[in-house]
Amino acid sequence: MAEDPSYKTRKVITIGVVSELTGLSERQIRYYEERKLVFPERSAKGNRKYSFADVELLIDIANKREEGVQTFEIRQDMLRAEKRKEKKKKRELLRGEINARFGIQKER
Repeated sequence: MAEDPSYKTRKVITIGVVSELTGLSERQIRYYEERKLVFPERSAKGNRKYSFADVELLIDIANKREEGVQTFEIRQDMLRAEKRKEKKKKRELLRGEINARFGIQKER
């Protein structure tokens, strides 16, 4: 059965549940939000909502913090990874445009 990509990214989990799942305090989770490491959505009443991907990210952040990595360094690593992902996406788009322009077909 194929995994639905939206299930991991849907922001439906409250901060209390995230705290239980990660072992982090609600204050730690809010701190990581302040440091721009995680980006919850807000409900109509202003409550934070997280996704399963956010939970995994918070666990990864907590593990790095236990190893002594500073939040600034974690943020810089996240930004570098984002840039790499963007560059890869641009290369793929350009490759597709070139292939389409010159009628190049992918071999299967």
